[in-house]
Amino acid sequence: MEKRRGFGTIGIMAALTAAAGLWHLQDVRTGAAATGDGWLVGVYLLLWVLVLAAVIAFGWLFLRKIRGRSLDLAAIYPAVGLVLGLLYLFVLPPMSAPDEISHYITAYELSSRLLGQPAQAENGRILVRLQDRFLEDVYGDYEPDGEISGAAGREDSVVLGSELNESTYRAIYNAEAAGLDTPQEQQARAEGLPDTAMAESPQYTVNTTPAAYLPQALGIALARLLRLDSIWLAYLGRLMNLLFFVTMTWLSMKRLPFGKEVLFGVALLPMSLHLSASFSYDVMILACMFLFSAVCFDLAYARSHVRVRDVALLAALMAAAGPCKMIYAPMMGLCLLIPVKKFGGRWRWLASAAVVGGAWAAAMVLVNADVVSSYAAVEEAVLPVSGEAGFSLKLLLHRPFLMAQMFYNTFLHQLDEIHLTMIGALLGNLDPVLNVPYFLVVFDTAGLAVLALRVPGERIEITGWRRIWIFTVCAVCVAAALLSMLIAWTPRTSTVIEGVQGRYFLPFLPALLMACKNDRIVLTKNGNRSILFMMCCVNLYVLLRLFSVVCLRV
Repeated sequence: MEKRRGFGTIGIMAALTAAAGLWHLQDVRTGAAATGDGWLVGVYLLLWVLVLAAVIAFGWLFLRKIRGRSLDLAAIYPAVGLVLGLLYLFVLPPMSAPDEISHYITAYELSSRLLGQPAQAENGRILVRLQDRFLEDVYGDYEPDGEISGAAGREDSVVLGSELNESTYRAIYNAEAAGLDTPQEQQARAEGLPDTAMAESPQYTVNTTPAAYLPQALGIALARLLRLDSIWLAYLGRLMNLLFFVTMTWLSMKRLPFGKEVLFGVALLPMSLHLSASFSYDVMILACMFLFSAVCFDLAYARSHVRVRDVALLAALMAAAGPCKMIYAPMMGLCLLIPVKKFGGRWRWLASAAVVGGAWAAAMVLVNADVVSSYAAVEEAVLPVSGEAGFSLKLLLHRPFLMAQMFYNTFLHQLDEIHLTMIGALLGNLDPVLNVPYFLVVFDTAGLAVLALRVPGERIEITGWRRIWIFTVCAVCVAAALLSMLIAWTPRTSTVIEGVQGRYFLPFLPALLMACKNDRIVLTKNGNRSILFMMCCVNLYVLLRLFSVVCLRV
C-alpha cells in the first residue's frame, strides 16, 4: 500500500508539472514571436524535460524504500541540491542575484592575485580581461578615458542580468550558440589585442574578507587558465560557489544528530537556491553558519567529548564568516549549549572559548577594524549613498527608546516583506516581476513549520533553558541585523528601518526551527519526506514560470 501511495504521489506531481509546463509554453511562444528568437521555445522544452525528469528522480529518492528502509536525507541532499542549484544557475543567469556584480568583481580581483597577475590599475580600478567586461558592459557603452567615471560610468554601462529580461537570454545566446562577437571582442580584434588583454572595470569591490570569495575566485581563475570566454567564466565561478554550498550543507547534515529535515527544508527555499548559484558571499555565510550550528548541536547532544579539531573547526568557521556580516557573532552563543565536562574541565573550556572568540575577533580586526571604529566614533552620521543624515551609534545609545521604536515600527510595517524575501518571493535583484507566487510562498512556509514539529517516535532533544537560549541567540541576531541597517542604510527622516531583507535571517533559521520541536504539538504521521519532495517540486515549477516570465519581458 505504501509503495502504491509513493508511486501515486510521484505520478500526480509529474502530471501537475507537465501541465504547468505546457501552460507556460504559450508564454514562451508569445515572447519568442514578439522578438523573433524562436530558439527560446527549444531551450524551454529542454528545461521542461529536465524538470520532469527531476520530479521523477526526486520522488524516487524521497519516497522509495530500499530493503524496507528510506534513504538517509544526508545521502539524498547532494544530488537534490546540485540539480536544483544548476537549474537556478541557468534560468537566472550571471549578475541577476542581489548585488551580484559587486561580488563578481571582488572575486575577480582575488582570482588575479591567485594567478599572480596585476589586480588593480594605477587609479585603483579593478583589472579584468577586456572580453570579460562584457558581463558588466553588455553594449560596450563604458568609456574608461575619464569622460565617464564613478557612479555615472556604472549607470551608463548595462550589467548583464541586472534587470533580467529577454535581451539577457539573447545576449548569452548570441555570444555562445550564435557565435557573434561581443563589443569587447570586436574592440580587441580591431586593435589587434590578445584574448588576455586587460582593461579597467567600472565596478567597485566589496570590502570584506577574501575568504568569502575563494570558491568563486578559483572558478574564475580556472576559466582564465583555460582561456574560456566571459560567459563560461561567469558560470564556472558560480558553479564553484554552488559546489561549495552543497558540500558544506551536506557536511552539516551529516554532522547534525537531529533536525536534518529542517536544514534540508531551509536549503530548499527559493532564496537559498538562488543565492547558492550566484557569486554572492551569502553562500559563505550560510554554509559556515549551517555547519557551525551542526557542530554545536553534535557536541552538545551526541559526542561524549570535545576534540581539539572540533574547536579548530568552530574557530575557522567563525573567522571565515564573521567579517562578512558582524551580525552573526551572537551565533557563537550556541557553543554554550555544550556541557563544560565534555571539554575536560573548566580551564579547557575557557581556552576553547578564547580560541573561537579570538579567531572571530582577529578576523574582525584584520578586515573590519576601520568600519567598526568609524561607526563607534562618528557623532553625526551621513549615509554614503544618499548623503542624507543618518543614525549614529552614539545617538542610538543615548536614545534607546528611539531605537526600540524604530524596531517596533519595522516589524509592524515590514514583517510581511521580510518574510517574503526570506522565502524568496522576489528573486533576481529583488525584482517584483521575477516573483514566486504567493500561494507557493505560503506552502513553503507551512512546510517549514511542519518540519519543525515532532513526529511519532521522535525524541525531543532541545528542552528547557537550552531552547530559551537558542531563541535568545536568534533574537540577538535579528536585533543586530536591524541595528546594522538602521546605522548603515536608514535616513533620519524614515520611520522604519530601511534595507532589511529576509535573507539575513536564513543563517540562523535552522537552529531556530529545531528549537521549536516540542511535546505539545505532535504530528500523527511522519510526512517529512513528502513535504521535502513537494518543496522540490515547487522549485521546479518556479523555474519553468521564471523562464516564461523572462521571455515575456521584452
